Amino acid sequence: MDIRKVKKLIELLEESGVAEIEIKEGEESVRISRHGAAPVTTYIQAPPMAPAAQAPAPAAAPLAAARATAPAEEADAAPRADATVTAPMVGTFYSSPAPGAKAFVEIGTEVKVGQTLCIIEAMKMMNQIESDKAGKVASVLVKSGDPVEFGQPLFVIE
Repeated sequence: MDIRKVKKLIELLEESGVAEIEIKEGEESVRISRHGAAPVTTYIQAPPMAPAAQAPAPAAAPLAAARATAPAEEADAAPRADATVTAPMVGTFYSSPAPGAKAFVEIGTEVKVGQTLCIIEAMKMMNQIESDKAGKVASVLVKSGDPVEFGQPLFVIE
């Protein structure tokens, strides 16, 4: 799908006040949604690929083991739900605007509502994630360059 079409769809979404739109052209589809004051997010789904042969299970085993131990570690810290900033999308987490640049926030940084906390790259689009709470950053739960999932805790703000 042409990027100009995607940009035009984003403009139409912003002008109309519609919360979400999904367009399908053949095997390609674009879904654009806006939630509250968050930036407009674009999801582009590529055509489905042919099913792969049986994937080797040993590569998945260490990942599953790491995920199994993670909840036990998180239970100790167990941040309050109202003080946790979560990822609004799937992508790659970046703590600074450029490699080698100073991080947007660090532990102990005082933040205001609307202040940029990080960037999540999704489909080659850089999405600034802003704080919806004011307070002090108590914890940064993700390292720069790590992949993040939708709803994954990123920061704890007191």
